Amino acid sequence: METNKVIARLLSPPIQAWFGRALLFRPLRKRILAWLESMIWNDYIIKNPYRRPKKAQEDKFCLSKAMLHSLDRGLSRGWISRTVWLRLLRSFSTIHCADTERRETFLREFGAEPPAFVAISPTGFCNLVCQGCYANSSPQAKVMLPYSTVDRIIQEQQSLWGSHFTVISGGEPFFWQSEGKGILDLIGSHPDHFFLAYTNGTAITESAAKRLADLGNLTPAISVEGFREETDARRGAGVYDRILKALEHLRKFGVPFGISATATAENAGLLMSREFLDFYFEEQGALYGWIFQYMPIGREFQLERMLSPERRFQMMKQTWRYIYEDGYFLADFWNCGTFSDGCISAGRHGGYFYVDWNGNVMPCVFNPYYVQNIHQVYAEGGDLNTLLHSPFFSRIREWIAAYAYDPPASEMENVLAPCAIRDHYQMMHDLVEEMGAKPADECAKDALASSSYHRGLIEYDRKFEEVTRETWEREYLAPERREKKVAESGARPLSPSSSPPEPLLSLRD
Repeated sequence: METNKVIARLLSPPIQAWFGRALLFRPLRKRILAWLESMIWNDYIIKNPYRRPKKAQEDKFCLSKAMLHSLDRGLSRGWISRTVWLRLLRSFSTIHCADTERRETFLREFGAEPPAFVAISPTGFCNLVCQGCYANSSPQAKVMLPYSTVDRIIQEQQSLWGSHFTVISGGEPFFWQSEGKGILDLIGSHPDHFFLAYTNGTAITESAAKRLADLGNLTPAISVEGFREETDARRGAGVYDRILKALEHLRKFGVPFGISATATAENAGLLMSREFLDFYFEEQGALYGWIFQYMPIGREFQLERMLSPERRFQMMKQTWRYIYEDGYFLADFWNCGTFSDGCISAGRHGGYFYVDWNGNVMPCVFNPYYVQNIHQVYAEGGDLNTLLHSPFFSRIREWIAAYAYDPPASEMENVLAPCAIRDHYQMMHDLVEEMGAKPADECAKDALASSSYHRGLIEYDRKFEEVTRETWEREYLAPERREKKVAESGARPLSPSSSPPEPLLSLRD
């Protein structure tokens, strides 16, 4: 898109230093961000090159605008230090400007654009034993990916895909140690790469925060469940206070950070409250928030902990209201499917796949079934492309494309229900069995074998489709079908508005 080309020029070495310093001055920053916002609007709404539903494009615009708002808030309040900001800009310069030729080569060779990133859990070890942990992590899970393997994955992302972004999860990534090195050594050895780490925050000491500031190419997403009562109930006594201390250290050194929260039947109301969001975004300095709908996998999985279809849909509307009206960068990986045009798993363009601490390679962090192991693939002379083009991943990408990516705007399937395993469990269950995919652990094995689990998710999917279908048809597809009829009649179609959108009434409910 045109915005990406402009950003690439602004981040090119001759202009980058000037551009970075200009954004440090609020009057100039306001003008530059307003200009970028208008360009994003033009790309998403006026041009709409992939011909997506206009309402989905408005969702994309508003979440992108919220990202710009977060940047302005972080710089204005000193939550991003001058030094860290200039180093961050260097990292983003690489992401936007470097290796375009490699990405184009991949496109020519394989007929599709490469994934945007890889998610890696280098260790199953965690100092906490949280209730319902999706990864079943604990102090007893001492298995680690070798440092050399993680380092090779990152090198191959860059050399094969032109990708300079990696997500690190766990276990607790700040406790990973292998071959005498850890996560800070990893990010220090890849200054042209940017990392996002999901962490419980308890290992972010003052010295670790200072080191993160010096490096400038990692942002931590700190896991919270709410306030003290909710966080300590799931994560252990005293964890909440340790999290607040970690946030204090990060603010002191100007390291940009966010929060990560799992929405369950118990805490969803709190996570969507003004009190919760204002506390973390306005008082504690979080620049972004990731919401994970509770997935019934991992330790002590329970279908009852999932939000009901009706409550999840209500949460979807609340999330978009905060994005549209408050400018919070608050993304729900299940409830913001219109932003990503559906599921991003199995190495889809713009998406990723997942490598766990055993080397098992899965479609996503929450889809714990695998066909290949990276240690075996490397031993046999393969690489990340070997994994990407496995029949298992290819079949999932074919489903994603047919469901949401390939159809014209007026015929897209319901991406308010985007998730391949959560919202379309029957499809994924059948594919796992057909492809002979193996469960990553005993919990995943038990879930696959459970008839009550199978029935429960199938029924959940059916109800959620019923709950969301009318909104999908009315707000997303109906305008496109009207446009299509106008075009077929030969009349001149209405031009898109040149002004940013107001939230639709359903988002105000």
